[in-house]
Amino acid sequence: MIRSPIPAACAVACAALFGAAMAAPAAPQMAAPGAAVVRIHVLSSPAAHVSGGDARIAVRAAPGLHDKLELWLNGRPIGMPLASRGDRLEGMVRGLVTGDNRLEVRHRSSGLRDALTLTNHPITGPMFTGPQQTPFVCNTTQSGVGRQPLVDSATPPGNKVIANGNVIGYSRDCSIQTFVSYWYRKSTGGNLVAMPADGSRPADMGTTTLPDGRTVDFIVRREVGSINRFLYSIAMLSPLPAADTAAQDDTSRWNGKLLYWFQGGVAIGHSQGRVHGGSMNPDILGQGFAIVHSSGNNTGTHYNLNLAGETAMMTKERFVERHGVPTYTVGLGGSGGAIQQYIIAQNHPGVLDALLPVQSYPDMVTQTIHVGDCELLEHYMDATDRGNPKWQVTKNRSWLVGMNAEQDDVGNNAKVNDALAPLKLALGYGTAKGSSECIPGWRGLSPLAMNPNYGQADNQQLYEPQSEIAAIRWTHYDDLRNVYGVDASGAARPTWDNVGVQYGLRSLKAGLITPAEFLNLNWHVGGWKHPSQMVQEGFPFFGTGASEINKALTVPGYFDPWSRRNMNLATVPALPAPRTAGDPLAMRAAYTSGHVFSGRLDVPAIDHRQYMERELDMHNVHQSFAVRKRVSDRMGHSDNLVIWFTDTTPGVPKASQTLEALAVMDEWMANIRANPGAGIAGNKPLRAADACYDLQGQPIARGAGVWGGILDGQGAGACTQRFPIYGTSRTVAGAPIEGGIYRCALKPVAQAVADGTYAPWVPTAADIATLQQIHPQGVCDYGRPDQARP
Repeated sequence: MIRSPIPAACAVACAALFGAAMAAPAAPQMAAPGAAVVRIHVLSSPAAHVSGGDARIAVRAAPGLHDKLELWLNGRPIGMPLASRGDRLEGMVRGLVTGDNRLEVRHRSSGLRDALTLTNHPITGPMFTGPQQTPFVCNTTQSGVGRQPLVDSATPPGNKVIANGNVIGYSRDCSIQTFVSYWYRKSTGGNLVAMPADGSRPADMGTTTLPDGRTVDFIVRREVGSINRFLYSIAMLSPLPAADTAAQDDTSRWNGKLLYWFQGGVAIGHSQGRVHGGSMNPDILGQGFAIVHSSGNNTGTHYNLNLAGETAMMTKERFVERHGVPTYTVGLGGSGGAIQQYIIAQNHPGVLDALLPVQSYPDMVTQTIHVGDCELLEHYMDATDRGNPKWQVTKNRSWLVGMNAEQDDVGNNAKVNDALAPLKLALGYGTAKGSSECIPGWRGLSPLAMNPNYGQADNQQLYEPQSEIAAIRWTHYDDLRNVYGVDASGAARPTWDNVGVQYGLRSLKAGLITPAEFLNLNWHVGGWKHPSQMVQEGFPFFGTGASEINKALTVPGYFDPWSRRNMNLATVPALPAPRTAGDPLAMRAAYTSGHVFSGRLDVPAIDHRQYMERELDMHNVHQSFAVRKRVSDRMGHSDNLVIWFTDTTPGVPKASQTLEALAVMDEWMANIRANPGAGIAGNKPLRAADACYDLQGQPIARGAGVWGGILDGQGAGACTQRFPIYGTSRTVAGAPIEGGIYRCALKPVAQAVADGTYAPWVPTAADIATLQQIHPQGVCDYGRPDQARP
């Protein structure tokens, strides 16, 4: 079943129902003409997406009416549980039933004044993401939580709940009892540590100075609980509560601003995940910000971004219910944490008011397109074309993979080659040092995403029955089976496709590879088997210990870092290796579900990253400009988006601009509040401009044009000159920088020859026949849009 990430009702309401601006669709006024206006709104979430049986409500009415109004819930009076705050009444309404609830505000004399329908969902979810994934493995005893999950079933299936060494029941939802703990920062700095159990003030207590000038003890209150089956954390500065205070909700040291921490990583679900340490960042908490986080907003838990959006909505709802509406909510997170920000801002307007993406990509799903090429091309260079001396010069591998390649072993690449180089030499696969980014950056990601046999979840041994764990299809596609749909076998539909892709085309045109090499590459490169046909991986995916190395040397085919066993390779010399066609329904669903970043950006964003191309880090820097190109194409400009790079040296501590970005964004948001008519671009502070920074984090250049030459066809700007930018296998094949082409439009080989696709090479009749044999359906025409796009 294919589901949209956000129902139409939410798309309309979300933008207005989160944050400071809370005008919402309201029921028609019921009072007599001339009566004072009374309006009821939900502050904590869209009215259609309330969870947990309660909601923070506001009733806007003249102060003189406050003591004359009362609320009715589902036909019963509940008095007025809201407190008077100027021109509105605000507070919590509890006791909502699952499903629709009618909330009315009535004048005690004149009757109904306004009404609203609230649709309540269980706190365990889901709201709109469809059937929940099973089996689902709890992690409540890990990640600093240290709690057994609550029993919700007497029998399996579920996670064992253990007390005194005995199984006392099972948990399917992985819920825990919400708890509060207190932490402090020492006067010497560093990370937060737990307060003494007796509540005494430690002698080494640090202090922090708030924006209003107050200097206070550096004490943080942290609430941890479970929402949507994931673990959440809410942290903010707080005084220690009095011994007899149960509420533990003092906000006197909160600056009114909320930071939502998004974490990166790559995983494919079936796990509750862990609360990340970044949710207790002392440098941010010390400024008075509150930080909210969920293990469901950690792509090291899963990569279903519909589920991530739903979880962010529910978790922010909890914060607003407990502490009130923040002045603004800013996202912060790197890699998958950056992707979540772009996708949630696109799909769920109003959850985030500002973005601070770090080491960004525009989305995850379109990264799989070119990342899926990596091992095909590395296998070609290592094995199929191993006798070609060009590939023994590792730097040349960029000619095919597009990403950077380094001749020297640096960073993670050194560790990779320490394990593989002796085996490659012994087995006759060449002696080239160094590698392309495909190896240290992406090796293992193709089997993780595509191979249903390759995967596991932490703590899975505590789940019963184990037969359900054994039956999991460990693929990205199955993680998103509610999005991509399933085929007749019950397996999720795959998206990966390379029909018509002409690998190495731009290198051919540049004279870096010969026509014969170009034809040989495309004849042999092949594709990937359907996940249902894949088998378990080999060396080095299960370790590099002595027994595995011996097995790799003695068992034919066990040495397989490329996952060759799961490739479509040529079996008959006279026929080219078959390409792979993705499922068009799955591709289309990636778009319609909102998993593809379309470029919609209605909030300010400072996209900042450390430049780590030299160490072949997976966060290749062209991605920031892929984001910008998509934004420009969709919005007609990219004025809301600022891009910063900071230089680095492999193996040396790296400077970070994150705290500067947070300060600049705070100024930007203050300007917007003070002068809303000027819009986002019109309120930019001076520092909210494209820039690049040196190794110490000091500015090199800032302002319009510093990234010239990347997207605009102009001369190279100061930052462009300083920071080389690489591409992908698909940009080498002719695709645009923004990527995201699942299924290219095809044109006949004869047309490609006629229109100069291969120029200056002019294929002979024999060459054309070979090209037509490789590409019987035609070759990619990247001048036309993705054929999978709705």
